[in-house]
Amino acid sequence: MDPKLKQRIESAWEDRKLLHEEKTHRAIEEAVALLDAGELTVAEKQATEWVVHDWVKKAVILYFPLKQMQTLEIGPFEFHDKIPLKKGFAASGVRVVPHAIARYGAFLEKGVVMMPSYVNIGARVGTGTMVDTWATVGSCAQIGKHVHLSGGVGIGGVLEPVQAAPVIVEDHSFIGSRCIVVEGVHIEEEAVLGANVVLTSSTKIIDVSGSAPVVYNKRIPRRSVVIPGSMPREYPAGTYHVPCALIIGKRKESTDRKTSLNEALREHQVAV
Repeated sequence: MDPKLKQRIESAWEDRKLLHEEKTHRAIEEAVALLDAGELTVAEKQATEWVVHDWVKKAVILYFPLKQMQTLEIGPFEFHDKIPLKKGFAASGVRVVPHAIARYGAFLEKGVVMMPSYVNIGARVGTGTMVDTWATVGSCAQIGKHVHLSGGVGIGGVLEPVQAAPVIVEDHSFIGSRCIVVEGVHIEEEAVLGANVVLTSSTKIIDVSGSAPVVYNKRIPRRSVVIPGSMPREYPAGTYHVPCALIIGKRKESTDRKTSLNEALREHQVAV
């Protein structure tokens, strides 16, 4: 990677006139190519903390004004967009079922399976992960290894503000059908979300498995088993219930994570 790459991206972000310079074009193209190849990432775990690389998100945002709308013809299908589609799935060991689409600038590790689904630019999906039918992975989202995104799951994307953290789903997690995870929510390793759980930056996440409730914000703790719930809220017109998420237990420590997952689903009667 060009040691001046970050500096050139940051300079162009502050002064958009630099977008007319060839060296800026090359820097932005290189950054997105590195994202596509998995050699660059929007966020990464360093020790126990996730670090967001703002400048990489800036490169993605600056990539759009450089590109022109074009017609993409693939077999009988036609698309009209600025960003090309990702290619080379056979060489990278990724299974892509029609009509799955990954945009250029997304990275899929070897062993990923995409059922008819969508992965946007800047996103990263780890090895062995299943992106199931009609699931979507938004821009810059970070999906770990051996994750299952069930049918219709919506993983939100984020480009701006550039300092905002993307959605992160860590290794061996299971996200149930029609779940929505947006606005930088962090799902820690081996968590299980039952069907229809909605997690936003304002969703109350309440651990009800103990003698007193424990409330979390934007974070599902490791190995938590989560179902949708509701809680009362006062409004001028009266008391109404709004969605929340309930942590009802934990997956057991197990070397066989699949067995542990099946046990957790049965034990807590979680619909997925």
